[in-house]
Amino acid sequence: MAEERIISFNDYITKGCLEFFENDGNLQPLELVDYFMDNPALAMHCVEHHYLIPAVLLTVSRKKQGKSVEQLQSDLKKACDRAKNVLGGFCGFYGTCGAAVGIGIYLSILTDTNPRSVENWSLVNLATAKSLISISKINGPRCCKRNTYLAFSSAIPFVKENLGLDLGTVPKITCHHYPQNDDCKGKECPFFPA
Repeated sequence: MAEERIISFNDYITKGCLEFFENDGNLQPLELVDYFMDNPALAMHCVEHHYLIPAVLLTVSRKKQGKSVEQLQSDLKKACDRAKNVLGGFCGFYGTCGAAVGIGIYLSILTDTNPRSVENWSLVNLATAKSLISISKINGPRCCKRNTYLAFSSAIPFVKENLGLDLGTVPKITCHHYPQNDDCKGKECPFFPA
């Protein structure tokens, strides 16, 4: 049953990304991620975030690059297949948050990086590391929404600085998901409402 929910929501993300790609000329990554995270079908903590992150970033990146919808479809399929390998609880059980891994999935697809690549191999790992460092500065417990925001906040300037791809600015983020999080850190979270 849980697997059906994951496939269903991942399909929803894919469909939504393709619709935004074809219809919205000025996509902002954090607006798009909030659109998906605001859907009540997306649990507070769930593996779908691991796909959501690369899907949104690939959608905005490919739009900015002027790529075709077919390119994005191919990218989203790769991202979804890779994200399925990032299990729930990765942050606590494996020591790397799925949000940071999502940044690595995004950049490896964007730069066509693979395990034998030379030029971009370190770039992909560096982006993942910077995202993970940002996430690690806030102690636990887990919060998929917070870590998604932190991953995006790290990746957007990284991509501009290293690839010259301007995905916009990182706006002031105020979380409105905290009422659904029994483990919310409250004022210790940088996104908690003042």
